[in-house]
Amino acid sequence: MDQESSPDAQAGPPWPEFPDFVASRARHLLRTAFLLTGGDAHLAEDLVQETLGRVYLKWRKISRMDNPSGYAQTVLVNTFLSYRRKRSASERVTDEFPEVGVHDPDPALRLTLLRALAELPAPDRAVLVLRFWEDRSVEVTAAVLRLSDTAVRTRCRRALAKLRTVLGDDLGAVLDGRAGPAESAGPAGPNGPDPSSQKAVLRHAH
Repeated sequence: MDQESSPDAQAGPPWPEFPDFVASRARHLLRTAFLLTGGDAHLAEDLVQETLGRVYLKWRKISRMDNPSGYAQTVLVNTFLSYRRKRSASERVTDEFPEVGVHDPDPALRLTLLRALAELPAPDRAVLVLRFWEDRSVEVTAAVLRLSDTAVRTRCRRALAKLRTVLGDDLGAVLDGRAGPAESAGPAGPNGPDPSSQKAVLRHAH
């Protein structure tokens, strides 16, 4: 019997490259989900598992895309928003965090930031995560969330204002001292907030 045609020789995952994709992207997906859920580690894990399951079902097509990772992030965001529409249960902030290997000099400030994120409407939170954690443009964020560019900018301004209200003077500490409270509270220029500064805020939530 030809060994190559035996069932044992054919055993294995139908998409052998998919486990490599999961190994390289699951950690980042979990971090994104953690921010989207406002600090609910258990829900974040569930969202990532569902996202990877959906990606796997279409992996033959997705693997041929220019940016499979970006597609997976889009699936994650849409999965989160779909979950929020289906369930009216309030979110909770947890002190159980994924291991991300970052220095956290102020866990109390991290919890404050997570609470501030949790208080945002889900679409506003998604806008912040896509714009400043995923570094998506206004146009790409609008396409993912099926909003107009104007709506994305409006939600972004509203969400950042809410974070500043909750964090107050602590916002400067979140930015690692790169800007004082007064400077951090306003946009960096005519094009709006400095993305690098806002991303530093979201990184602190991990």
